[in-house]
Amino acid sequence: MPIAITDPTDPRLEDYVSLTDVALRRRTEPERGLYVAESQKVIRRALAAGHRPRSYLMAERWVTDLADLVDAAEADGIPVYVGAHDVIEARTGFHLHRGALASIQRPELPAVADVIAGARRVVVVEDVVDHTNVGAIFRSAAALGVDAVLVTPRCADPLYRRSIRVSMGTVFQVPWTRIDPWPQGIGLLREAGLQVAAMALSDDSVSLADLESDPPERLALLLGAEGDGLSARTVADADLTIRIPMAGGVDSLNVAAASAVAMWALRGR
Repeated sequence: MPIAITDPTDPRLEDYVSLTDVALRRRTEPERGLYVAESQKVIRRALAAGHRPRSYLMAERWVTDLADLVDAAEADGIPVYVGAHDVIEARTGFHLHRGALASIQRPELPAVADVIAGARRVVVVEDVVDHTNVGAIFRSAAALGVDAVLVTPRCADPLYRRSIRVSMGTVFQVPWTRIDPWPQGIGLLREAGLQVAAMALSDDSVSLADLESDPPERLALLLGAEGDGLSARTVADADLTIRIPMAGGVDSLNVAAASAVAMWALRGR
């Protein structure tokens, strides 16, 4: 049976404390080996990927709508906590309007070599710290046939709640891991047989339109942080630099938008 929660300070809800505090969650979630998934669709995608819940927290009206999840949790000994919206908001820091949260055991990340083995299209996300952009990049990667995503050590956590939500749970579909150290890891990409292309504004860059007409057989596309873009060393170490032709006096797109354009143009044929 679901466990009724009336006190927002109940220690059994420790996994869900202050979910809107990015600095706190960035530290505590990896340390405690968990991440938090929000909404029925996202939770179901996490379960489909084989991830194991630690607990659920949901508003009272969703117990019926999510009866199959509740029944499965009960059979597996996973607690389901149920509370009024004000109790949940006091604990999490926001009004839960997507029905449910799940605290889920964070999976062990695979080795880079295993993730990129045989991949024809790989996206590398360098130091993008905005969780919304990271989630959007994963959603585009899933939709446009990217085989793997690699994130650098300083990149935002793809398993942070906002990243997962913006990705619509596709972060569970696209194979990914962290590549560390970076940019020394470019050597691993090249050794795996991938041509390495950096997206950057430079005098020797190749137009995406030109590369689209004859895309490489296997390609690693490097995307840089908001504002600063890729580091100078990363651009120098890449095999080539590409740019998206711009009009209207605009020099560049948001990294998530640019990634979608490039993924589509360079998709495997």
